Amino acid sequence: MDKSLLAAALTLAMALVPTARAADLKILAGGSMTGPLKDLAPKFEQASGHKITIEFAGTPELIKQAASGAPFDAGFVPIEVMRSAEARAKFVEPAPIARVGYGVAVKAGAPKPDISTAEKFKDAMLKAQSFTLYPESASGAFVMKTFEKLGIVDAMKAKLTPQPNPAGIVTAVATGEAQYGVFLTHVLSAPGLEPPVPFPAELNNDLVFVGAVAASTANPGAARAFIDFLKSPEAIAVFKAKGVTPG
Repeated sequence: MDKSLLAAALTLAMALVPTARAADLKILAGGSMTGPLKDLAPKFEQASGHKITIEFAGTPELIKQAASGAPFDAGFVPIEVMRSAEARAKFVEPAPIARVGYGVAVKAGAPKPDISTAEKFKDAMLKAQSFTLYPESASGAFVMKTFEKLGIVDAMKAKLTPQPNPAGIVTAVATGEAQYGVFLTHVLSAPGLEPPVPFPAELNNDLVFVGAVAASTANPGAARAFIDFLKSPEAIAVFKAKGVTPG
């Protein structure tokens, strides 16, 4: 075929392909992923043309929102959400996307605790004047279960300064409101705090975040594009920069 005719045919074919409809997506997300997703959201919007609104919440609230039947398009949530049968039914094929471990952080310039073994961790927590975390989350629940496992949960409850969101943990430690922040390491890796000390290996257990399209979404293609974007090299670079391990 003549090159000019081929070019004309291609132009006509492209003109006949309907323009993809930009979608407005509602995403449910774990509160501790606020930092990475606030960086990733505009990148996804720019690359895809879709618009997203992200509802950040702790695990109990995420379960409630998913199970309620209220419309949403995709989720990037702690795996604990999927352990609720009602919530799990609202997602299609959830799969791991990222994970992060736990640690203890102090105000910038303050001495770090020695928590290199379970016994040293227990001793440091019992000697702490105060600590803070976000109780209404899978991460907060894990920390309290760890204290329970060590037989110190009642003593620690008396020292707890609870926060309504992960950002509150950083503020409380940086201002001296609480001596220790005990939470996910990527949340504690923040200005005003010393780099967090990881939990000892025998106590640590990564929190896994899964991504999934909502079963009832009206925009399955766009929702899938968002989940796929979270696995892209660009997203992986952001996760790593924020102290989150992809995969």
